[in-house]
Amino acid sequence: MALGEGNQSSVTTFILLGFSEYPNLQIPLFLVFLIIYTVTLVGNLGIIVVIRFNPKLHTPMYFFLSHLSFLDICYSSVFTPKLLEILVVEDRTISFKGCMVQFYFVCAFVITEMFMLAVMAYDRFVAVCNPLLYTVAMSQKLCALLVAGTYAWGGICSLTLTYSLLELSYCGPNVINHFGCEYSAILSLSCSDPYFSQMTCLVISTFNEVCSLLIILASYLFIVVTIVKMPSTGGLQKAFSTCASHLTAITIFHGIILLLYCVPNSKSSWLLVKVATVFFTVMIPMLNPLIYSLRNKDVKDTARKLIHTKLLSHSM
Repeated sequence: MALGEGNQSSVTTFILLGFSEYPNLQIPLFLVFLIIYTVTLVGNLGIIVVIRFNPKLHTPMYFFLSHLSFLDICYSSVFTPKLLEILVVEDRTISFKGCMVQFYFVCAFVITEMFMLAVMAYDRFVAVCNPLLYTVAMSQKLCALLVAGTYAWGGICSLTLTYSLLELSYCGPNVINHFGCEYSAILSLSCSDPYFSQMTCLVISTFNEVCSLLIILASYLFIVVTIVKMPSTGGLQKAFSTCASHLTAITIFHGIILLLYCVPNSKSSWLLVKVATVFFTVMIPMLNPLIYSLRNKDVKDTARKLIHTKLLSHSM
């Protein structure tokens, strides 16, 4: 028995097809994804450094934003290096264990980010609807508990989904029509009944999507009601500006998740799945720091000061 006592799998490695059906695009895609990944790392690390160095940004909103940037770095780094590798080398294999580890971490980070965005929506709700009680309501202890809860829940859900995949048998073929170990791509290779795994994924995915969206929608419903009641346009503009970046990030993140849910499971749809996954795992982590930094005066000012200080120290 090759992979343990839980199943009768004989497959020990998988072959990732990636975008091999477009041989002329391998190098251009490699360069594009490398640039995006570099921007992702620099942008998200930059956000974390800026928040750490500016005491003015030591607030719950920026505490959650720094964790969002950390999550973007993590799940982009689980998928993108392997994607870059298979674009330039002939050996496109990944071990069975490596595949399951990749799936576990991507799944854990994505679910954690899903609820981190929901926590950030709740934070905006408290800030706009109860500004006088904001520092009391969003205490350091509560913020730490909310963050720890999102990480723990992401890990538990991912562990459950990974276990459901490990219970299946994989006896060939071993070719994954994807650039990474995405759930539906792994499931398509199983030679045993996938009902339990499919139901587990359906229940967990639906519960997480519905719960996170309900928290976000409820928070923004109260925010809209509060903004409408504001007598001054200045207060309205300030309240809207604090939520605009977050709403943009939520729309992109959940929009692509829902697109992936709606894609039919057929051979003709695999290209759409791969393109949507590229947006999800490669593009979104790059966009988040751009969304938050370009619309945020405090972040931009701190970044300028840090760059100016570094340049002065090097020139002297």
